[in-house]
Amino acid sequence: MKRAKLTAAGPEFSRMIYGTWRILDTRPTAQEINRRLHICLDLGITTIDTAEIYGCYAVEEQLGAALALSPGLRDRLEIVTKAGIYVPCPYHPERRTAHYNATGPRLIRSLDKSLRLLGTDRVELFLVHRPDWLTRADDTAAGLNELLRSGKIRAAGVSNHSASQFELLNSRMEQPLATNQIEFHLLNHAPIHDGTLPQCERLGVTPMAWSPLAGGRLFDANEAAASRLAVAANNMAPRYDGATLEQLAYAWIMAHPSRPLPVIGTNKPERIGSAAKADGLVLEREDWYALWEAAQGRAIP
Repeated sequence: MKRAKLTAAGPEFSRMIYGTWRILDTRPTAQEINRRLHICLDLGITTIDTAEIYGCYAVEEQLGAALALSPGLRDRLEIVTKAGIYVPCPYHPERRTAHYNATGPRLIRSLDKSLRLLGTDRVELFLVHRPDWLTRADDTAAGLNELLRSGKIRAAGVSNHSASQFELLNSRMEQPLATNQIEFHLLNHAPIHDGTLPQCERLGVTPMAWSPLAGGRLFDANEAAASRLAVAANNMAPRYDGATLEQLAYAWIMAHPSRPLPVIGTNKPERIGSAAKADGLVLEREDWYALWEAAQGRAIP
């Protein structure tokens, strides 16, 4: 699989990223998660995305247990984690209301907990998971800058931030933000139009695309757009060695000039392999627009 730098200074990640948002849905053992990580490595997917809140704060610990089963495995991977969302749950019954907290001290505490649970002394990328409407950018940046200076994180970035929110926080950073992880897929074209992806291209920042298959809606027969996309994908599949709609959807994302990295989220090993094949697909211009039109149900303006 191809490699990509988030910025000119790095870090370098695999062109596709394995996401762990729902990795505990099938109640896997540490051994099963370990095997899945090795499957990713065999396919060239070396970047693993997680977050403090995933699995109601349980995923990082399980991922750490899986990493511990294979000495040296962690050093073959790039780890991305996120913090800033805090919700009531069995782990935190004292919380009354879901809220965001991107204050510097809170981010530092969360990252230290993540390192402990993951069993590592650093992560390659640390993201502010959601914009915190009550925290000044100077405060958030102070925490991120401290973590960068300490070596606990190699790069800092954000997730789900608008172009203006990214610009503001980036203006306070000693080391520029490395990415914006956003929802971008065939059923959500907003980042093309709202300035998010153009900003990434202007700054030389590689974005990440979460939920690249629209949370499964691309295959929902009750979705009119999904039905249109199935027909379009079937028509163009012979030009791409029988590529599936899933593979074409990943290729559609990666074809954007900002070169987003899709965060795949399947728990099925065979679908990891299928997804990885999308890295070799180069969509013809007319096919990219054909998928756009099928998704929108109308011609381009």
